[in-house]
Amino acid sequence: MIFSLCILAVVLSSTWVLVPIAPRWATAGAEALVLGFAAWRAFRTGEWGITRSAFLPALGWSASLTGAGALGIYLAASRLRTWHDRGDVWTNLAVLIPWGLGQQFALQTVFLRETQATVSRPGGIWLAALMFAILHLPNPFLTVMTGIGALAWCFIYDRYPNLLPLALSHALLTLAILYAFDDATTGRLRVGLAYLR
Repeated sequence: MIFSLCILAVVLSSTWVLVPIAPRWATAGAEALVLGFAAWRAFRTGEWGITRSAFLPALGWSASLTGAGALGIYLAASRLRTWHDRGDVWTNLAVLIPWGLGQQFALQTVFLRETQATVSRPGGIWLAALMFAILHLPNPFLTVMTGIGALAWCFIYDRYPNLLPLALSHALLTLAILYAFDDATTGRLRVGLAYLR
């Protein structure tokens, strides 16, 4: 699990140490380092997360997950009366899709595959989701939401290894959360020390 541990170390040190004291380019460097570790592992294993035959089944499962998740988010926001307009949907989505793709690339091709090799195929799904959720501490909203999302996305990828539908699902659900809840609920989607400040 060497690549998973390296990614955990980079993200946790970035969110707990670097973000509060460093300029934005330094945190972008940490993000690039995480993608570099994921790419390094992909070069070694040959798994890039784009199995053609898995695209349509992954799309179907991801669409079901995204629809159910978005409906749940909408219903919760309606009950809380926190639904609000954020402006340009397409610009927001254009930023969130590559962000979701990067996170899914690391989650699936590194965390999921290394945990499955360490514990078991089903156990790896749970452990990878737990690791992904831990990266979002101490934000309780994000920790729970990313843990649930990661569990579902890992379940899908384990059967249908194609990242593209998962990245779109990740982006759309994040967009729904941004429209659905206020900053008090989401903690402004911040993690680590940024959440505490």
